[in-house]
Amino acid sequence: MSGIHIPELCGAILLPDTVLFPHGALPLHIFEDRYREMLEDALESDCMICVGTLLEEESNNYARCVNPIGTVGLIRTSREMEDGRSNLVLHGVYRVRFSAWPGGKNYPYAHIVPMSADPFPSDKGPAMAKKLRGKVNEVLTVFPEEVKREINLVLDRAQCEPAILADAISQQFVQDPEVRLQLLGEPAIDARYEILFRYLTQIRENWQQN
Repeated sequence: MSGIHIPELCGAILLPDTVLFPHGALPLHIFEDRYREMLEDALESDCMICVGTLLEEESNNYARCVNPIGTVGLIRTSREMEDGRSNLVLHGVYRVRFSAWPGGKNYPYAHIVPMSADPFPSDKGPAMAKKLRGKVNEVLTVFPEEVKREINLVLDRAQCEPAILADAISQQFVQDPEVRLQLLGEPAIDARYEILFRYLTQIRENWQQN
């Protein structure tokens, strides 16, 4: 993904309780007229759309009702149906900050700034990754073997990059919308690991109690 150009301005689909992480996938069903227009514009340009999380009921004041951090994604597949609706899969590319909403479109249109991550402490990396994978495997004990294998194959590929590993686990395992937003907005990768440690431990403890 390092070679992909991130646009300065991008259309954004706004959804409640929805967070897309970099390297994650999000299936979308496009049916509103404004988002049909946004999809058409994206397909004719850079094939990118942002995902923004609504914090309250949508209004024209996007700076207030949308979480300031979102993710710009690349349209991987898009299939238009006869009635004009479309099904697509958006692949997360990069965290972005919505710095302004200039308008001028019939859909939410944002000025975006890529959000860089704080350096990961290399001396702690292997131990933290091992601990995180251990927490994941504790959670996976209740899943069928086939599911365990598939998830571990995905995580094996992400293992070499601490940020990708954290995002892959966040996308797959974290269901709480508030925790997902916390992980998305946290610039320090080691802090994301700590959030995931706590969350996965709590999941395991809740299952044991039940």
